[in-house]
Amino acid sequence: MKIMAVDYGDVRTGLAVCDRTEFLASPIGTIEERNAQMLAMKVAHMAEQYEVGEIVVGLPLNMNGSKGPRAEKCEAFAGMLNDLTEIPVNMWDERSTTVSAHNILNETNVRGKKRKAVVDTVAAVIILEGYLEYRRKNLGH
Repeated sequence: MKIMAVDYGDVRTGLAVCDRTEFLASPIGTIEERNAQMLAMKVAHMAEQYEVGEIVVGLPLNMNGSKGPRAEKCEAFAGMLNDLTEIPVNMWDERSTTVSAHNILNETNVRGKKRKAVVDTVAAVIILEGYLEYRRKNLGH
């Protein structure tokens, strides 16, 4: 099944999708939209375009596992998305994905404006890879 991951942000939101075999996670771009409702509509449209069977929204929990204001915003966004589409929307613990994305971009020497443009899609790929690994280990996919 194709799955889309969403790295929700106030300004930029990164998206990634996997192939039907759930093996390869690929970045599909960033949406720049500050209005959460408009963003939810755009993400729902992308999910339908890519014919995904599930949407996974990154949940940035605090390191101790508690929910802060950012996690609550992500849950509210996932709720909007859920209201707009028939595709199941789930949350996935994304602690440290943005840090990992920055580390990857440091290793590949991506800097400046180009870095801003891709960090969110890299984070979405990392979210999706973590979720796919969980599915393989726990669900036998």
